[in-house]
Amino acid sequence: MCGFVGFANSNVTNKEQIIQAMMEAIRHRGPDSGDYFTDKQVTFGFRRLSIIDLTDEASQPMYNEDKSIVLVFNGEIYNFQEIRQQLIEKGHVFKSHSDSEVIVHGYEEFGPDILQKLRGMFAFAIWDKNTESLLLARDHFGIKPLYYTQNTTDQSFLFGSEIKTFLQHPSFQKELNRDALKPYLTFQYSGMDETFFQGVYKLKPGHYMLYKNGTIEIKQYWDIAFNEQAGTEEEYIKRINNTMQESVEYHKISDVKVGSFLSGGVDSSYITALLQPNKTFSVGFKDYEGIFNETNIAQELSEKLNIENHRELINADQCFEKLPEIQYYMDEPQANLSSVPLYFLSQLASKHVTVVLSGEGADEIFAGYDWYRKSKKLVKYEKIPFAIRRFISKSSKLLPKNKLTSFLVKGGQTIEEKFIGQAIIFEESEANDVLTERYQAGPSVFNITNTHYRKVKDKDELTKMQYLDLKQWLPGDILLKADKMSMAHSIELRVPFLDKKVMEMAGEIPSHLRVNEKDTKYVLRKASEKVLPEEWANRKKVGFPVPVRHWLKEDKYYNLVKEMFQRDFVKEFFNTTKLVEMLDEHHEGKHNHARKIWTVYVFLVWYQKYFIEL
Repeated sequence: MCGFVGFANSNVTNKEQIIQAMMEAIRHRGPDSGDYFTDKQVTFGFRRLSIIDLTDEASQPMYNEDKSIVLVFNGEIYNFQEIRQQLIEKGHVFKSHSDSEVIVHGYEEFGPDILQKLRGMFAFAIWDKNTESLLLARDHFGIKPLYYTQNTTDQSFLFGSEIKTFLQHPSFQKELNRDALKPYLTFQYSGMDETFFQGVYKLKPGHYMLYKNGTIEIKQYWDIAFNEQAGTEEEYIKRINNTMQESVEYHKISDVKVGSFLSGGVDSSYITALLQPNKTFSVGFKDYEGIFNETNIAQELSEKLNIENHRELINADQCFEKLPEIQYYMDEPQANLSSVPLYFLSQLASKHVTVVLSGEGADEIFAGYDWYRKSKKLVKYEKIPFAIRRFISKSSKLLPKNKLTSFLVKGGQTIEEKFIGQAIIFEESEANDVLTERYQAGPSVFNITNTHYRKVKDKDELTKMQYLDLKQWLPGDILLKADKMSMAHSIELRVPFLDKKVMEMAGEIPSHLRVNEKDTKYVLRKASEKVLPEEWANRKKVGFPVPVRHWLKEDKYYNLVKEMFQRDFVKEFFNTTKLVEMLDEHHEGKHNHARKIWTVYVFLVWYQKYFIEL
C-alpha cells in the first residue's frame, strides 16, 4: 500500500524538486521510503508503505531487467505468486519477492492484457520506453483511487493517487468545478467522473488509459456481471463460504501485522470469524450506548472468538475539531457521516497493526440494503396495473408532500426514476432552492445514474439497484472514504468481499436468495451462520451511525455551524438566509435537517481548506 504521483509532457526545468514536493504531499500514504524516476518525457514519484517483501529490492519505481519498463503501483495483487511462477517459466528474471514486480514483467509479457490476470486492488502507472507510451490502470471495483488532469498552463499531463499532489505542480490550474456542487448535495459525495477540481478526473474502475503524444485513450477491461444460475440454498451457502474463505486467505497475505475492523454487524463479524486475527478494532460515541455505540457487541464477539479487541469512544468536540483535516485527506467534499468515526477507527488501529481487513462491499454484492427489499404495502400496491399507478403517481405530485403522497408518487415510477443509490440528501428541487443561480446548472442526478442503468436495462429491479450501487455509490463513497481515512493514518485497508472471484460467484445467486420476505442479504446471512453465533449472523444492519442530529440541537455546535453559514464566501454558493432557517428549524426541534445541514457544512469546510487556506 503506497501512493504515487507523476507528470508527462512537461517543460519544467526543476523536475526533481517538483516531484519531491508532490511526493511529500502524500507522505501519509507511504511513510517508510520514497524515490522517483525522471527522463525527458515522464517523471514518476513514489511513497512506500512496506507490506510485502520489506527489503529495498521491492522499492519503487520498479523496473524490468533492461529498465525499459518503469512502474509505480499502489495496492496489492493477491495472486501474484501464481502469476510470478508463470512468468518465471516464460524466462523472466525477478530481483524481489514483491507483487509489484509481477506487474512489471506481466506487462512486459502480456501488455495491457495483464489486467485480465490480476486479482487484487490496485492503481498503477507504467512508462514503456520502447513505445513511448504511458499506461494507467485502476482495479475492478475502484478500491484504489487514481486521478488525472490536463488542466495545466503548459499541457502537462498530471496523475496520481490523490488530487492534493497536483497543487504542487506549477502548471496546474486550481479551479472549482461548479457543476459538481448540485449533484453532491443529493449524493453526499462527488458523483461525477470529473471531480470538484475543474478538469481533474477519476479513472473509472475496471478501466485503463493509454497516454501517448499528448492524446488519451481510455478502455474498459472488466465489468460487473449478474448472470443468475439455478442452485439450492444449501449449494449457495457452501459456495459462499468456500469462496469467501479463499478470498480471506488471499487478503491476509502480508509481511506485517494484520487485524480487522469490527462493528456489531454481520459483514465485519463474518470477515473476522474467517480471518481469526489477533486484534480487532471498534469505535463508538460517548453517551450513546446502544444507539450510536456498538463497541460492546464487537467486544463480546471478540471474546467469543478469543481475539483481543481494542475500542475507543469519541465525542462531538473531537469530530468537529478533526473535520477540516478529514476533508483535506478526502480531496473532495464527502459528507457520509461514517467518514468521521472511520478516521478515528483507522487512527486506533494504526497503533497496533499495518493492515486491516474490513467488510465493505458485502451490501452491494449480496444485496444488504433496506432499499433492496420492498415493503409489504408496496408489494400489495404493485398488484394494481402500472398504467393506473402511473396516473396516480403523476396526480399525487400536484398534492402537498407527505408520507402518503410520497408513497403514491414512487409507487407509479420505474426503478430508474425513483432509485438513485443509497444516499439521497437533497431532492434536486431542494438543492436548487438553496443554491445560487450560477450553481443550479449542474447535471441532473438522473442523467448520471442512467449511464449505468442503460447497461442493465433487461435485468430485474433488484439487480439494477445493485449494479447502480456497485458502479456509483461504492467507488464514489464507500471505497473512497475507506482508502482516504485508512491512508491518512498509514494503514492498508483490505476488503475481501470485493474480489473478482467473489463477484463472479455472487453474480450467479438468484434474486430470491439475495433478498426475500425474510431478509436482505439472505443467503450470505445463512452462510455466516456456519462460522458466527446466530445473533450476529442475523443482526440488522445499522451502518456506522453518528449522532449529528443530536449535536446540532446543542447550542455549542449550532453556533459553530451558524457562524460558518454566515461567512461572506458562503454567499457565492448558497442562499444563506435559507441555510440559517433550516439550521434554526433543526435546533428548535421542528424538523430533522441534520443530514442536509451536515452536507452543506462539509462542503464549506472543504472549500475553505482547499480554496481559502491552501
